Amino acid sequence: MSSRAILAIDQGTTSSRAIVFDGQDAVLGVFQQEFTQHFPQAGWVEHDAMEIWSTQLRCIQEAIATSGLHAKEINGIGITNQRETVVVWDRKTGIPVHNALVWQDRRTADMMTAMKSDGREARLRERTGLLADPYFSASKAAWILDHVAGARTRAERGELAFGTIDTWIIWNLTSGRVHATDASNASRTLLFDIRTGTWSHELCAMFNVPPSMLPAIVTSAGVVAETDASILGASIPICGIAGDQQAALFGQGCFTPGSAKNTYGTGCFLLANAGTKCPEPPSGLLATVAWKIGDEITYAIEGGVFTGGAAIQWLRDGLHMITSAKEVNTLAASVPDAGGVMVVPAFAGLGAPWWDPTARACILGLTRGSTSAHIARATLDGIAHQVADLVGAITPALPTRMHALRVDGGAAASDLLMQTQADLLGIMVERPKVLETTALGAAHLARIGAGHVRSVHELGSQTMIERTFAPSMDPAERATARARWANAVLRARSLDTP
Repeated sequence: MSSRAILAIDQGTTSSRAIVFDGQDAVLGVFQQEFTQHFPQAGWVEHDAMEIWSTQLRCIQEAIATSGLHAKEINGIGITNQRETVVVWDRKTGIPVHNALVWQDRRTADMMTAMKSDGREARLRERTGLLADPYFSASKAAWILDHVAGARTRAERGELAFGTIDTWIIWNLTSGRVHATDASNASRTLLFDIRTGTWSHELCAMFNVPPSMLPAIVTSAGVVAETDASILGASIPICGIAGDQQAALFGQGCFTPGSAKNTYGTGCFLLANAGTKCPEPPSGLLATVAWKIGDEITYAIEGGVFTGGAAIQWLRDGLHMITSAKEVNTLAASVPDAGGVMVVPAFAGLGAPWWDPTARACILGLTRGSTSAHIARATLDGIAHQVADLVGAITPALPTRMHALRVDGGAAASDLLMQTQADLLGIMVERPKVLETTALGAAHLARIGAGHVRSVHELGSQTMIERTFAPSMDPAERATARARWANAVLRARSLDTP
């Protein structure tokens, strides 16, 4: 089945990764490499885009080498990526004018607050399905143009290119020949009209981002470019593109309206398939493009938690309670519960359904008897509570009641976290055998694009379930836990209030 081998490029927030799948989706080769996180000021998060490219290129080369295949035997490439992160670079040299501003970056919070105060958020939401929040790309691009000497003038002359990470990877894979993004990534910028499927000149003017900087919008499944043969040793068609959360929805087989998944990565992201008609999302949630295949756009309703698995990294790197992320499970399971401790991991503010960039992380309920184990347990509880907030907000917009939640991502490997999630939701949590559904979704989009399958119907919609977690918490106990969490969130939101 090597003649149908697909390379999935999975460029994430903390690491680059590449996986080679054979024609039956078995992994032939995989390689992953972390890269540097830059925090110039409180609330600012940056990446070196050149380091992203160099680590991603190494991952591609190592994954292909491990697979035992030659690049010419790779039938297609699917790309999935951290979303909203912005790179601005020189079109001639390909060199970024500034570090990439990461989706977690909050430096433009004041700008977005001013838009809300001016009454412009309603128009933004109408055109984009999103909210006036620094999470999205447009304000980050505007900040770079306004704070890098000469950047705005150069952009207006057409000398600079704008892109999310998929665009940056495509540009480098094609040696600068192709400047493109797909509709799922474009829909995360605040510059894309979600109903027409095109860039909006009105929105570009609102953020003062020259339209000439923007990439072409292409299909999520179809040949959009070929790699430069000098880079990988052969020209390989790039035929699948989707933002990481949309790719995970696709990889989970959520092809019918109402089906939903939650990804536990650096953040946590709940997406539910909303069909081919653009939805009106409930307050605090987002409408987004799930994918575009041919001329048909499939939409999703989304809620995002900014800090999910990153809270476990904080236990490791910030508090030094553990030396590896996996150790959190042993430490947290060493106590029967959190002992009254509550952790609200709002390190980058709170996302849906609160959308409060001023919220701050906090630990509540400490006593002299509190230990590192209680804090670890409370951190896992805090992740699960945030997801429960999302499910509670999105449920009224679904055509049918959510009976189960499909899960994926690195932190979904934690049995303790998944059981806690089922307990707080009161519904089944289904964990697939393949947790890397983001990369699998990119590979499946590429299979459609490469002509291996003709439609999503040939991929099937049944995920192979490795384990189902059934809720075991008493409803009254659940209500008490959720009420305590709501109080903790109120406190986290008031920390910056005089």
